[in-house]
Amino acid sequence: MNKAIVTFGEIMMRLNPKGYERFLQADEMEISYAGGEANVAVSLANYGLNARFVTKLPNNDLGQSALNTVRHFGVDTSYIVRSEGRLGLYFVEKGASQRPSKVIYDRKDSVIAKASVNDFNWDSIFDGASWFHFTGITPALGGENPAICLEACKKAKEKGLTVSCDLNYRKKLWTREQANTVMSSLMPYIDVCISNEEDASDVFGIKAQNTDIDSGKLNREGYVSVARQIAERFGCKKVAITLRASISASVNEWAGMLYDGENAYFSPNYTVQIVDRVGGGDSFGGALIYALIQNYTGQDAINFAVAASALKHTIEHDFNVVSVDEVKALAAGNASGRVQR
Repeated sequence: MNKAIVTFGEIMMRLNPKGYERFLQADEMEISYAGGEANVAVSLANYGLNARFVTKLPNNDLGQSALNTVRHFGVDTSYIVRSEGRLGLYFVEKGASQRPSKVIYDRKDSVIAKASVNDFNWDSIFDGASWFHFTGITPALGGENPAICLEACKKAKEKGLTVSCDLNYRKKLWTREQANTVMSSLMPYIDVCISNEEDASDVFGIKAQNTDIDSGKLNREGYVSVARQIAERFGCKKVAITLRASISASVNEWAGMLYDGENAYFSPNYTVQIVDRVGGGDSFGGALIYALIQNYTGQDAINFAVAASALKHTIEHDFNVVSVDEVKALAAGNASGRVQR
């Protein structure tokens, strides 16, 4: 059996009005469950890999529903910890044209935010695993979570796992100074760093020159410089950066870059008509992990990751429910969207 890819972080209940209704208009909400690391695990399971999701959930029906959701897609949930407490919530209002999307979080005092270092036996969790992935959101939850992440990273390296992290800076969870301090302590254990220009700037003060994501102006060499600085400062073997130019809430330009310490590989650029962009970065991370595990070349790996995440932007809710063949078809240039029979 394939060695497991372990992901660790919070999963929440997502509530959103139907279609493009605003919160102020809605009299009913759609319910789904998602979270950065859960989204990555589902992507990997969809690609046929052995994905193992680790979190802490409340011992009630809402916690069970969240667990059932990821298990439905073939993710191993046997290491999820349960206890009394609450499940975090987030509310999504989808934007359109010049009206931006809006996300409201209600995650304070969630059960994983109160998790203890003693809740997780990483020696057991990493048994039979080859890869560990988390995002910057998890230590940002506070409490003992920074220490939990540090212990997990240390144990992962001790057991020979590859470690990846998506910086995923969230200003509502911690300050730039807090993020810099905690993430700088974790980065020496990270082999593959995933970021965007904003995250690198917010967390480490590393900026891409001559770039304005809001106007759609992106400077390729600036992103290579960002990746090189991250790799040199922390010793990461690979740095991947997503490149998003926002034309409007409905139309984005989407691409990515992978730096391996010597060479930088850029994907094709996709003009994406957005159905739901939440989870787009996670779909990129999941596809990149898959490609690297499959020993794709640097160029093929970034092409696969960006194609997968471009497809995710066309899918409702957070999970990227696409197959390897669908991603490969787009990466090979089949972008017409013609009906498949």
